[in-house]
Amino acid sequence: MKKKLAVLSICSALSFSLLVGVLPNKTKASSELEHYVVAYKGKLPSNFSERIEKSGGKVERIIEEIGIVEVASANPTFLTNVKKDSNVQSAGRELEAYLETDPDTKVNFNGGTPNGAKVTLDPNEASYWDKQWDMQRLTNNGESYKLNDGNEDTVVAVIDTGIDFSHPDLAANADEDGSKTFVPGTKDSWDQNGHGTHVAGSIAANGKVKGVGPDLTVRAYRVFGATGGAQQSWITDAIVAAANDGVEVINMSIGGWRWMAYNLEEKGDSASMVAYHRAVQYAIQKGVTVVVSSGNDSKDLNNLHDMQAYWKATYGIDIKGPSRVVPAQIPGVITVSSSNQWSENNIAFYSNYGNAIDVAGPGGDNGPVYDGLYRQNPAGNYLDRRDFTYRTLSTYPSYPVGGGSNATTQFSDGQWHGYSYLHGTSMAAPKVAGVAGVIKAAHPEYTPAQVAAAIRQSANDFGKVGVDPLYGAGEANIYNFLFNDNSSK
Repeated sequence: MKKKLAVLSICSALSFSLLVGVLPNKTKASSELEHYVVAYKGKLPSNFSERIEKSGGKVERIIEEIGIVEVASANPTFLTNVKKDSNVQSAGRELEAYLETDPDTKVNFNGGTPNGAKVTLDPNEASYWDKQWDMQRLTNNGESYKLNDGNEDTVVAVIDTGIDFSHPDLAANADEDGSKTFVPGTKDSWDQNGHGTHVAGSIAANGKVKGVGPDLTVRAYRVFGATGGAQQSWITDAIVAAANDGVEVINMSIGGWRWMAYNLEEKGDSASMVAYHRAVQYAIQKGVTVVVSSGNDSKDLNNLHDMQAYWKATYGIDIKGPSRVVPAQIPGVITVSSSNQWSENNIAFYSNYGNAIDVAGPGGDNGPVYDGLYRQNPAGNYLDRRDFTYRTLSTYPSYPVGGGSNATTQFSDGQWHGYSYLHGTSMAAPKVAGVAGVIKAAHPEYTPAQVAAAIRQSANDFGKVGVDPLYGAGEANIYNFLFNDNSSK
């Protein structure tokens, strides 16, 4: 089932974190094709396609399990027409998600330390374990691997940019045959971006770098291209497909403020919001644990004023109604903030926080020097004070990625060969997804609620005593769970 291919030894690394964003909808000419999401009440009517055509649209994608349809139309009256259908709960323009850059990158990526030293990797080293502070902490210096390191029957779905199935640290654990792409015009789920491969390595790498569960299976559900965006229905379709495929865990390193601002509507029942809710609940009812990132905006997810001020200052837009960040604030998911190497009291400078946080995962940052400067003045330029060794090291495609020359020019010194230091809540979430996967391997009978409870109960209580808005229940730790689980038997 797991297809192995020859490794391409080409060095590339592009630092970014996956955030979903959307710019304000612009008024489009009546002849320009627009995409819409239509959410029906319950099951799809037998003649829904005919009704959509009469309204001036063409069905592009059907997610029958949750009553969601993607429609294309150049008819400016399509929305008005389709909303007249009594079977339609909600309809609206489809949101398009994009990859945003790394939390603090304002110039070309140049991995280094404040003293000017360049961060490199020796390709002749047999292991990079000594550089994986995050995995050392999650696994109690590898002790958890002796208790349980997952199994191939436990599958973690990576809804992301795809996976490098040829990577030597992933080839044995990455299920290419079971992977899928939801990006129109693509035929496979190979990673042409880099982000998904880094995420997958944090979950199940087994080579020079290790993941939380080196014997878990990871499967790609590709929703992002090399540089382009992802329509909301692609993401929704991927969630439903993964659930239908029987995966145990879904990781979505997707988040960001801009997602909902133009898509919530007054009653909070926009079609895209309905689709996301339904897809996640569908997965949970199928027994799937859904892990998501909190986003990289340094904002309180539960503070409406904070959100409104952010929008006003960043885009000059007044947001008056309620708003939510998705998928971070969808009921039932495990929402992950990002912790760092050097502090048990402060999460990473970029991480979102608030009552929505369940646990933290080690997502890394730029070190204490940069953090202190940033917190004094977030608008300052401290790029030369970054220390990339405080980020997290994981797998990266062993071939050029990124859809442009940038990917091939990064790290032209040839010292990387398929690995990269990245930071972000995108890097924190898969650590927790890996913990969830190993818990499911140990207890396949656990429900998503039981998995979530186990993660919270076994977390290291960082921050204020008990649950707090920065770390939630604490920083996830698979060794704590396995040690206590074995002791109780």
